[in-house]
Amino acid sequence: MEETPTPIRVLLADDQALLRSAFKVLVDSEPDMEVVGEASDGAAACALARETRPDVVLMDIRMPGTDGLAATRMISADPELSAVRVVMLTTFEVDEYVVQSLRAGASGFLGKGAEPEELLNAIRVAAAGEALLSPAATKGLIATFLAQGGGADPAAPAAHAARLAALTVREREVLVHVAAGLSNDEIAGRLEVSPLTVKTHVNRAMAKLGARDRAQLVVIAYESGLVRPRAE
Repeated sequence: MEETPTPIRVLLADDQALLRSAFKVLVDSEPDMEVVGEASDGAAACALARETRPDVVLMDIRMPGTDGLAATRMISADPELSAVRVVMLTTFEVDEYVVQSLRAGASGFLGKGAEPEELLNAIRVAAAGEALLSPAATKGLIATFLAQGGGADPAAPAAHAARLAALTVREREVLVHVAAGLSNDEIAGRLEVSPLTVKTHVNRAMAKLGARDRAQLVVIAYESGLVRPRAE
């Protein structure tokens, strides 16, 4: 008799009760996921994250009191919540706080106007930790704000460059492809290796660079200068 897979545990953090209710109905309707908590501000989201240990937090960026950005930093900084993935919810496709959220440890972002299937897929992708959410959009957003300065730490390029020196030639090559928003399968096709080999390189790069996930790898690739934003 096969065991039933453990559902993906989802925490909802948004100050709009109606929106939370809609998300809850949508998530709970799926057999492979469940809502384990709801919060109306960032402080409550952090407390609930520690209490319920969700796999994924859907976090609104703008909330009263402790906002989503501050809450994401707190969750990312808590060693006991290292397995928690944060997906930022934003009203606008281009939002300066999104980049700051990715730097703070968020795994990606999603517009509030996304289709239901997009939201559910985002939760599954974040829980699996295998791919960056909305790779093309995220890459373009990061490139835009880093090209404009984007509030980056002036010391970031030097710090990242020093850590990049620890990567092998192949790991740097894979990192460039990750920054371009390619999946493991797509990278494997480009490099003519197996997806498992690519996954190994990605995991080693994350460990060496101190990145929680692929989203942070993209930020590091741009901030270090390994990948240059292209003017559109």
